[in-house]
Formats: sequence, C-alpha cells, structure tokens
Amino acid sequence: MKVWQNKYIRILKGTDMGIYAISDLHLAKSIEKPMDIFGNNWVSYMEKIEENWLKTIGHDDFVIIPGDLSWATYLKDAFDDFSFMESLPGTKLILKGNHDYWWTTHKKINEFCFENDFKSLVFLQNQSYII
Repeated sequence: MKVWQNKYIRILKGTDMGIYAISDLHLAKSIEKPMDIFGNNWVSYMEKIEENWLKTIGHDDFVIIPGDLSWATYLKDAFDDFSFMESLPGTKLILKGNHDYWWTTHKKINEFCFENDFKSLVFLQNQSYII
C-alpha cells in the first residue's frame, strides 16, 4: 500500500476510499426556505442530493463540504439537517460558509454533535484532518 502525503493531507493508496467535494447544499429540513425560486434545478433538490449521494458515496469515503450546509439560523435548528447528513454514508468534513449562520464555536458544535450522536460529521475550524 502506497501513501501519498503532503503538508496537509495523507491518503492511503490502494484502499477503496474515495474523496469527494460538494458545497452549497443549503439544506432546509426544519425551516421553510424554498430554493426553487432560483430555477427548476432546485425543485426537490434535497431528494436529488440524497439519491445521487447514495449512488456515489460509500461508507469508507470522505466528502468535503466547504460551506453553506444548512439554512438554519441557530445550531438547534440545524438538527434535522445534521440528521439528514448523518444518515448518508461517508465521513463529512464540513467547513463554515457565508450562509452558515448556525455556526457558533467549534466547542459548541462538537458538543451538539456528541449529544446527538452525529459521528460522521467533522467540523473543521482552524485545524487539519488526516485521512
């Protein structure tokens, strides 16, 4: 097994792991925030995300989500969106986007995830993550 490494990322080659990235999911499982005002591509967009995710992402894969995960304003309001993400396969590496108003401190987010058993969500703020 070969190891590819740079200053920030270490990847084990020869594994069945994949690394994907997607941003601007703008999930709205617990709030009324219609996205179809931006065009027909946004009709049933959360169902499309789930369908395509399940076709593409495996349990051992990593998905980088560089922002705008949820339209929630407060962390507690993001629960349904986090639950949705937790139900999908793979480890999700999440960074803060300009619309992630729910994002408080790293400590509070980690406590929220621990209390709600969100094990596949990893929130990155001023640190790195080794794959």
